[in-house]
Amino acid sequence: MKTKFIAVIALPLVLTLSACGDTWGQRAVTGGGIGAGTGLAIGAVAGWPLLAPVLVGTAVGAGIGAATTNNK
Repeated sequence: MKTKFIAVIALPLVLTLSACGDTWGQRAVTGGGIGAGTGLAIGAVAGWPLLAPVLVGTAVGAGIGAATTNNK
C-alpha cells in the first residue's frame, strides 16, 4: 500500500518537473537531476538502499526530459 501511494504521488511530480529547459540537452540534464532527487526521496521513504532508486530516477527523468523537447 505504501509503495503504491508513493508511486501515485511521485509519478505526476516527475512528469511535471522533468522537462525544464529550452534545448534537448538542458531538458535531459534537468530532468535527470529532478529524477535523481525524486528517486532518492522515494528510496529513503520506502527504506530501500539509495543507489538503485537514484540511478533509475536519473535515467527516467533524463529520458522524459529529452523526449518532451519542443521541436520549434
